[in-house]
Amino acid sequence: MLTSFAFGALAQLSLVLSALAVFVIKVPERTVGDLAGFGAGALIAAIATDLLPTAELLEMWWVAFWVLVGAGIFILGERYVDRRFGAEGSGGALGIVVGAIVDGVPESAIFGVQIGKGSAVSLAFVAAVFVSNIPQALAPSAVLAKSGWRWRRVAALWMWVVLACGLAAVLGHVLATAWSGFNGSRAAAVASGGILAMLTNSLIPFAHERSERAGIWTVVGFCFALAMG
Repeated sequence: MLTSFAFGALAQLSLVLSALAVFVIKVPERTVGDLAGFGAGALIAAIATDLLPTAELLEMWWVAFWVLVGAGIFILGERYVDRRFGAEGSGGALGIVVGAIVDGVPESAIFGVQIGKGSAVSLAFVAAVFVSNIPQALAPSAVLAKSGWRWRRVAALWMWVVLACGLAAVLGHVLATAWSGFNGSRAAAVASGGILAMLTNSLIPFAHERSERAGIWTVVGFCFALAMG
């Protein structure tokens, strides 16, 4: 289980590192948009090449159901953030953080399932998750820093996400060893739905508002993730 926790947490550790980077390096607004676009493309590729193929172990109507569940979880989380913090500024950035949770927790559970079943963990997938998290955390963290958040508060926010992902990997490991029919397909479908909703509502609009080049960087991120696979 310790190995599962390590994979789940370490794959997401780039969230914290990227968040801290914005307090050391001044990132131009356009670059933040470019990086957000890059992250969006990498996440689209992850859905197409890693998550949905895992979910296809289910019947397709079940895949569709759990994708909708994932989207619903993100929408509810985003609405809560909007009510609490507003839809602009730090509120918009926190919507991307919600997306990172809906994305990262099921992904990490899949790592735990693979280890629990004795399967080889795809290092390419781990690397793709690690890399795609960099712009996904960098973009909202830059906005939070600009809104007056101190580095400790931003780092603590992302550390909670990393901890949740590590625990999700442990849960996936436990379920996989206790229940032979548990294969992570539902978790993959939930992650797919959550990511798709987050991309549409938060990350892609966030990128486009800050850079007119966000579209091409989305394609670059997509191609990069494909090459990593």
